Formats: sequence, structure tokens, C-alpha cells
Amino acid sequence: MSKWNGDSPMCDICGEAQNWFVDGKTKAGFWAIMCPLHFDTYGIGLGLGKGQKYDAVTLEKIEG
Repeated sequence: MSKWNGDSPMCDICGEAQNWFVDGKTKAGFWAIMCPLHFDTYGIGLGLGKGQKYDAVTLEKIEG
């Protein structure tokens, strides 16, 4: 299983940490770390070229 190896998994939009986060592409075209709320609002989905979902505690990839 893949693990997150980036910097802090805090949402790039609101600065909050939740139970999970997505490293993904936004509707505006840039990539961001997003909390669940902002992923639902700005994310384009999960999968290759879209985004990957990670557990914020274990930093293990959940899906995508």
C-alpha cells in the first residue's frame, strides 16, 4: 500500500486537518491537498490524473 510522503497533510484551502485528505486536481486546474469539504467542492474525482485519497493518521493511500 502506498503512503503519503509529502509535507503536512493540511488542506491547502482552509488549513484544517480531517480524518482523510485528497492530493488532487481542482476544477480550477491546479493541484492541492484538500479536506473532505473542499474536495467535495473543488475536486474533480479520484484516480489517475485526478486525485488520491489518504488516511490523515496512518498516511496510507485509501483509494484513487
